[in-house]
Amino acid sequence: MEIQALLITFREVLEALLIIGIITTYLKRMDHSKYTKYVWLGAGLAVLASIGVAILFQVVFTGFAAMGSEIYLKIGIMIVSTLLLTQMVFWMASHSKDLKGNMEGKMNKFISTGNIVGMVIHSFLVVLREGIETVFFFAAITGGNIGAAMQGWGAITGTLIAVAVSYMFFKGTMRVPLKTFFKVTGAFIILISAGLLVQAISMMQDINLIGSVMPHVYDITWFLPEHPIDHAHYIRDHGAAPLLSGDIGIFLKALFGYSSMPSIEEVIAYIGYFAGIFLLTSSRSPKKQKAAEQKKVKNVLNPEMK
Repeated sequence: MEIQALLITFREVLEALLIIGIITTYLKRMDHSKYTKYVWLGAGLAVLASIGVAILFQVVFTGFAAMGSEIYLKIGIMIVSTLLLTQMVFWMASHSKDLKGNMEGKMNKFISTGNIVGMVIHSFLVVLREGIETVFFFAAITGGNIGAAMQGWGAITGTLIAVAVSYMFFKGTMRVPLKTFFKVTGAFIILISAGLLVQAISMMQDINLIGSVMPHVYDITWFLPEHPIDHAHYIRDHGAAPLLSGDIGIFLKALFGYSSMPSIEEVIAYIGYFAGIFLLTSSRSPKKQKAAEQKKVKNVLNPEMK
């Protein structure tokens, strides 16, 4: 859980800080430093609102638990989190290149019209989006115990690393392109997302919400149990310990959705998810390349348009 919290917090906090940093740096460069306080005001209000969302979410989850229906909420959260995490990775991959230009363009509009309220609202919504996503993801990886994730070393460490990385970006000491940087971190987020999807399917099968054509495609508990309890049961039933500890298994399960006895539906969903990601990324690349070629041809034919 802590590794998941670290990666998720790192990504969300970094995205928010980069956008806010781009805005405030641009305002200072254009001699409009007086507006930076409004940007930070919006960001600060968004942090408080995100904490409020976390508290409200926890209350709702507690209510479901009192009714004995928390398992359904957990499943729903995991599925929605899978979709949000996937969308987040693709959004940042497609917008990281022109993120700076977009933010500066919006600030120009606010400055030219003297729209201070719009400036506050814009920075508020930017940070609030990241905050709400973080709350949702924390609920997914902890089974609803959002407070535990927020207070754990993973979330705290992820926040500190994000602050340090964003500082190095704006000080010019980090030369890694944003697009490349987010591709690398995005790969880990995709792995977490696939794990959440598989865990949601496993939970639905545990409560017989969906059936299974083949409950166990294979069984490698002898090699790596997915939980310390499975480790203990294997020793009890076979009189010998598995090759690897169940503590490693529970770590891999939390991070990547590992299962020592997956159903055929889990295997298909896991492989299908990555196949879908591959198809989406491969279909987007030719489109971008074609657009770039068309733009290049247009510039050659119309040099005055450059």
